[in-house]
Amino acid sequence: MSQGGIDLDTSLGYLLKQASSALRAAMEDVLRPLGMTITHYSCLELLSQRPGLSGSELARGAFVTRQSMNVLLQALERDGFVTRPAEAAVGRVLPTQLTPSGRRSLAQATEAVRSVELRMVGGLTADERAGASRILGSMLRSLQEAPS
Repeated sequence: MSQGGIDLDTSLGYLLKQASSALRAAMEDVLRPLGMTITHYSCLELLSQRPGLSGSELARGAFVTRQSMNVLLQALERDGFVTRPAEAAVGRVLPTQLTPSGRRSLAQATEAVRSVELRMVGGLTADERAGASRILGSMLRSLQEAPS
């Protein structure tokens, strides 16, 4: 460790980043054969759980820019996975809905992603999984609070 630096061997932040990168790579590996990216999967999953989200809401939920989400939504609409009205009923928001084809594609992707998550926690007991979830939730809440 360099003077005043972070000890990477004991840094929780560094370990979380490594775990996040490994999770992302494993998810990409199982989604690629389905012709899907993580953002594509995230968009479909969000729409499944919250039908009618706007492009901006989808972008926030998938951790991408509005422009990136707009490009993705245009492709998903062109490929028949989602539908959006030609005109907004109110304001400028075009609520997006999954099509039956989008639901079928999502079902395959969900199964693939679930296999990655099960592999990730395979060595943990049910109590350890619950504890990890509580701890990560607490870390997230702490980071989302305004600094004192």
